[in-house]
Amino acid sequence: MKTLFHQWWDGDVGYSFRTSPTAIIAALIALVCLVCALFAPWIAPHNPFDLTTLVLDNARLPPAWSVGGNSDFLLGTDDQGRDILSALMYGARISLAVGIASVVLSLLVGVSLGLLAGFLGGWVDGLLMRLCDVMLSFPAILVALLIAGVGRALFPNAHESLAFGVLIVSISLTGWVQYARTVRGSTMVERNKEYVQAARVTGVAPLRIMRKHVLPNVMGPVLVLATIQVATAIITEATLSFLGVGAPPTSPSLGTLIRIGNEYLFSGEWWITIFPGAVLVLIALSVNLLGDWLRDALNPRLR
Repeated sequence: MKTLFHQWWDGDVGYSFRTSPTAIIAALIALVCLVCALFAPWIAPHNPFDLTTLVLDNARLPPAWSVGGNSDFLLGTDDQGRDILSALMYGARISLAVGIASVVLSLLVGVSLGLLAGFLGGWVDGLLMRLCDVMLSFPAILVALLIAGVGRALFPNAHESLAFGVLIVSISLTGWVQYARTVRGSTMVERNKEYVQAARVTGVAPLRIMRKHVLPNVMGPVLVLATIQVATAIITEATLSFLGVGAPPTSPSLGTLIRIGNEYLFSGEWWITIFPGAVLVLIALSVNLLGDWLRDALNPRLR
C-alpha cells in the first residue's frame, strides 16, 4: 500500500518536481537553512547568547580564511565576540519562526473571511471587501511598523514571548487580505456548482458546506500564496528588526544582525553584515522559487 509520500512522488506534482532542477536546488537550500535553524543548539559551534563564553578580545575577528582570522570562527565574529556562523543559525531560527507563524495566522484569518464573503455574499461580502480595500490602502511595512512600535511602547518591559506575539500580529494584520480576496473569488465560482447546490437541497448546513465541500476545492491557490508569503513575512520581519522595532535585542534575528553589522561596514568589518544579508537572500529566494514551481505544478493549463 502506497504512502501519501509515494502517491505524491509518483503523481504529476512529484514528476514536476523531479524534472525541475530549479525546484530541487531551491528545496535543498531551504532544507539546509531549516535544519540549521531547527537544530541550532546542537550543531552550532558556539552559543552566541551565552554571555559567559564571550571574550571581548575576539571581537570583530575576520573569517578564518582571511588574514588575522581565527580557525575557531569560520565566518568571523561581531562587535561582542560572538561567532557569526552560530549567530546566523540562531537568527535564522527566529526569522523563520516569526515568518511561518505570521503566515499561518494570516492564512487562518484570510481563508475564514474569504469563505464567508464568497459563500454568503450580500452585505457580508460588501463589508469584508471594503475592509480589505482599507487595509490595502496602507503599505504593509508601514502598518507593521506602526503596530510593532505601539506594542513596544505600551509594553517596554514585556517578556520576549509577548514581544514576538506583537511582531507576528503586526505582520499578519495586512497579510490576511491576499488570502481573503483569493478565497473569495474561488468560492464565488464553487458555490454555483452542482455539488454545492445538491448539498443545499439535501439540507446540509452552510457552515458544513463551506468546511467540507468548498474549502478543499479552493486551497490550491492558497497553498501557493502561503509559500510565497513566507518569504515576504521573513523580509518584513528582517526590515522591522533592522529598524529596531522587531525582535528583542536579546534574541537578534537576521535583521538585527544586519543592523549591527551595518555600523561597521565602512570600517572594513564587512563580514558582520554581509553574511547575515546573504543568508536572508538565500532563504527568501529559495522559498520564492519553490512558490513559483508550486504555482506552475498546480496549474493544469501549464501541464
